[in-house]
Amino acid sequence: MSCRSIKEHLLAPSTSSRSATTPSRRSRKRSTKHRRRRALVLVVAVLAVVALVAVGWSIFGDRIQSAIEGDDYSGTGNGTEVSFQIQEGDTGTSIGDRLEQQNVVKTSKGFVATVLAQSTEPVFLPGVYTLQEHMSAKAALDALVNADNRHELTFVIPEGTYLRDIFPIMAEGTGIPVAEFQAAASDPQSYGLPAQATSLEGFVFPATYTFSPGTDARTILKATVDRMFEALQEHGAQPDQYWDIVRMASLVQREAGLRPDFPKVARVFYNRLAIGMKLESDATVTYGTGNSHRVSTTDAERADASNPYNTYVHEGMIPTPISSPGDIAIDAAIHPADGTWLYFVTWNLETGETAFSTTYEEHQANVQKWHDWMAAHPEYSY
Repeated sequence: MSCRSIKEHLLAPSTSSRSATTPSRRSRKRSTKHRRRRALVLVVAVLAVVALVAVGWSIFGDRIQSAIEGDDYSGTGNGTEVSFQIQEGDTGTSIGDRLEQQNVVKTSKGFVATVLAQSTEPVFLPGVYTLQEHMSAKAALDALVNADNRHELTFVIPEGTYLRDIFPIMAEGTGIPVAEFQAAASDPQSYGLPAQATSLEGFVFPATYTFSPGTDARTILKATVDRMFEALQEHGAQPDQYWDIVRMASLVQREAGLRPDFPKVARVFYNRLAIGMKLESDATVTYGTGNSHRVSTTDAERADASNPYNTYVHEGMIPTPISSPGDIAIDAAIHPADGTWLYFVTWNLETGETAFSTTYEEHQANVQKWHDWMAAHPEYSY
């Protein structure tokens, strides 16, 4: 075979070679059907997966979303306010549990983790706080340690206040009706008062008080009375002395002006009682008449024997306390000054300056000094 013949032979297609490398028409049809079948199976599988995902999301979507977002909300809330109360003895965990229950934070776990992450341990004060739903744990924590965000029931009882005036003060500060305080005070012995006490007069300690919203009238009154017992003990009084000390302290509180004069005023009254001399206190008379807005009394009032608190007529100590004494008055009643004074008069009602004397003649001169001052200050009525 010539070289040309060999080349032609090599280039010419042969039947056997075509059948080995090129699929026939029948085989091409089978291949196309197979591919279509595989594609159909794939589509069905995808649709099945989508269906399963849809069903799973409808059942577990909230949990899945929570897992994606974590244990916390973001931001300072959704605008819906929530009143949240921290109770005495609460911990970060107990607070977190209730925050979650009230829908403030997403999870207690997230809140506790935020508390533990703080460089300084947060201090939680009992009280009611305004929060919002869906707050981040950090936003909720910041609100709970912010004293300005704490709602409280607060009132101030000044020294020397009468019980009848204390109830309205409490009512204004707490929103509790005066009638509820009066009802709660109707059984004074239930508060542990001395057997002689027929009311809480004198045993409500003057101070600033703060209570959580929802505190009832009796709980509030008990706290003020317990505070008086604490003050009496702090100044050295024994329980069997409470009645006498509170009566004297209440009188001193109404009569004394400047702090250094309190022990002197107490001494004047003790000296008078010791010799059977009437106390002759305008403060006791006005308590009995109810005219507490005045600093002096009239001749008729001082002659009225029907007033059991008229110490110009009746001898001995006043029947009951006449005001709420503070620490200074209580201490003066327990630790009176040394002296022989039997008289005193506050001759300057603006400064509280008081003159003490042993003889009646000295006292009369001081009384005239008071009259002169009153004449120069007509805005003060007799």
